[in-house]
Amino acid sequence: MIPLAASGEITGASGVAPRIEAMLPIGVRRRQLKVRTLLAGMCLAQADHRPAHLTRVHRALTRLSEDDQVRLDILADWKGRPHRLTYRQTERTFGLVVAALAKDEPDGLPSGDLAGICDSLLEATIPGEFKDASASLAVDWTDLESFSRPPPHGTSDCADPEASWGHRKNNLLRTQDELFYGWYLSAGIMMRDEGGPAVPELARRATVSSCRLDPVRAFAPALTAMPGQGIPPGDILSDSGYAHRDAAAWAIPLRAGGAQLVQDLHPHDRGPKGTHQGAVISNGSLYCPQTPRPLLELGPLARTATTDQGTDHDRKTAELAVLRTASSAASPATTTTATTASSAPPPRARSAARSAPHR
Repeated sequence: MIPLAASGEITGASGVAPRIEAMLPIGVRRRQLKVRTLLAGMCLAQADHRPAHLTRVHRALTRLSEDDQVRLDILADWKGRPHRLTYRQTERTFGLVVAALAKDEPDGLPSGDLAGICDSLLEATIPGEFKDASASLAVDWTDLESFSRPPPHGTSDCADPEASWGHRKNNLLRTQDELFYGWYLSAGIMMRDEGGPAVPELARRATVSSCRLDPVRAFAPALTAMPGQGIPPGDILSDSGYAHRDAAAWAIPLRAGGAQLVQDLHPHDRGPKGTHQGAVISNGSLYCPQTPRPLLELGPLARTATTDQGTDHDRKTAELAVLRTASSAASPATTTTATTASSAPPPRARSAARSAPHR
C-alpha cells in the first residue's frame, strides 16, 4: 500500500487541487472535505487494490490515524463538538468535482480541463531524476470494461451511457475478437533511448475514450500537447494498429511536434504492397512505393539455377538495392519497422529501442 505521505506529495506537486477548488461553487457553509483530501482518499483506495467505489474512498479516509484525520479535516470541530466526515459529504464534494470537470454535452472523451488534470497528476508521479532521462514513449491501448451493465438493445439507458461496445483480443483458440462494453485506455510509457541509460517504465500520459471512438485519434492530442508543457518529444514506439491509420490522424500531427515514429507495418501493408505515400517492406528491407513489382518479388536463387539465371538474379538484386530508401539503407538488413505518411522519413539523431508494445 502506498503511504498517505506519498499520495500527498504527488497531489501537492501536481498543483491540481487548487485548480479544481477554483472551479467549484462557493457554498454558504465551508465544505469539510477538500479536493486534496478527496484525491488522497482515491489514491489510497486504488493503491490498496480496492474497488473504485466512493464508499471505499470514505472508508479509507475515516480509517486513517486520528492525527491524520485532524490534519486533513476528516475529523473537524463543528459547533464545539468533533464531527467525523460522513459519506454524504464525500458524495457531495465528489459530485461537485465531477460536474466541474465534465462536458456540457458528453461525447465519450474527457474535457480539456479533465485531460489537463490527469496529465498533471501523471507527470507528478515521475521522480525528478528521471524526468529528463528519456524522451521516448511506448504507446498502446487496451480494453477497460465498464462497471455498468450494457443497456438494453436499441437504448442507452444504463449507469454508464458514454461507454460503448468494443472489440478485444482473447486467449481462446479462435480468430474472432471478443465483444465487451466499456472504454479504451491508451497510455504512453517511458522507454529508454537507444544507447541511453535504463529508465523505469512509468506511465507519463494516459487517456480513456469510448469504444465508439478511434483510440488513436483520442490519444494523439495528449502527446501533441507535451511540447507546450515543456517536455520535448522523442521517439514514439507503437505497433501496427497505429501505422494502419490515415496520416492526418497520427503521423502528421506527431511529426509536426517533433516526434519520431518507430512503428510496425500493418499486415495489410507487408510484402509487395505499397501504402499511401508510404513505404514497402519486402524480404526484411524497406523500399519506395515506385519499386517495380518483379523486383519486390525477387526471391533466393535456386540451387539448380543456370549461369545465365544467376547473372540475371545478380543484376536485379543490384537494381533493387538502388531503390532502397535512405532510412533502410542506413539500417541493418533485418529492419522490420516503417512509418506511414512519408516514403523516406528523416534520419534520427537518437532513436529508442526498436520494439513496440503488443496487446
